[in-house]
This record gives sequence, C-alpha cells and structure tokens, in this order.
Amino acid sequence: MSNGESIQTNLIVLNQGNNKMTDKQRVLFLCTGNSARSQLAEAIVNHEAAERWQAFSAGTQPAGYVHPLALRALAEIGIQHQGESKSTEAFRGQDFDLVITVCDDAAENCPLWLGRGRKAHIGFADPAAARGSEAEKMQVFRAARDEIRAKVIGYLKEIEEDKTTNL
Repeated sequence: MSNGESIQTNLIVLNQGNNKMTDKQRVLFLCTGNSARSQLAEAIVNHEAAERWQAFSAGTQPAGYVHPLALRALAEIGIQHQGESKSTEAFRGQDFDLVITVCDDAAENCPLWLGRGRKAHIGFADPAAARGSEAEKMQVFRAARDEIRAKVIGYLKEIEEDKTTNL
C-alpha cells in the first residue's frame, strides 16, 4: 500500500500448486471472533474478486455467530453473505496462497497462522466494539466495510500485479 499505510508482509512459503481443480488463489482472513471484520473481508472478496480468489475466514475464539450489522452492511452493497463463525481449527492442515490477519493489533493480540502460505497483516478497528445507538453502530460497520473493501481488494490487486510482473 502507499501513502504510509502500513502493511507488514512476511513471505514464508508461497504455495503455488495447491489449487489443482481451479486456478483461483485461496485466501484466509483471521481475527479473534470471526463475527465481523474477517466475515466482511471474506464476503467482499468472494463477491468482488471471485474469478481470481476464493476467500475463507476463521477466528481463534469464534463468537458462534456473524454479527447482524455486518450482514446488514454487506446487504447494503448487494452482498448476501451466508457466513458462519468458524474456528481456525476448521482449516488446520489446509494450504492457502495468502493468510491475512485483520485484527487491530494495537488493541488485541492477532492470531498466528503456522500453516503454509504468504502472510500479511492489515489491521482494522473492531466494529463489533462500537457503542451508541443502532444508527451510530451501523455507521461504524459501514465505515469498516468500506475500509476493508478498499484496503483488501487493493492489496489483492497488488499481489496479482506482482505475480504478472515477475513471470
């Protein structure tokens, strides 16, 4: 990303051959509860970049539900998400081309992914922690949705451009 936005990326292992049945790249979004940020990212990528990416999400301490305001924020932009709050254990042993933590590392501990794949951190404040009226909370979810949409889709495009350039 540019303009001082900090995205820390560590190339560990780029798993280039794991998608034998599809040429889509697999991305896993991780956070703590898997009820808001990672769900928003999963749904947005599967909607806007589905021809190139297949997105999944999980949490280290799954909330057991997808936050209703996250679902409403997605519906406002035409995305009907049928997500479920999942544990990282559900993906143990699976390979991903990219694993992105989306927690706000200043406020909480981000999950650590020990599996294969390129790893990145793009932090977002937790909209589920918003206080105030229903309308005020909804504004926070809209802002999170829009920020996730811009930064995550932008980052995936950068990766695609890097791959094209390095062929």
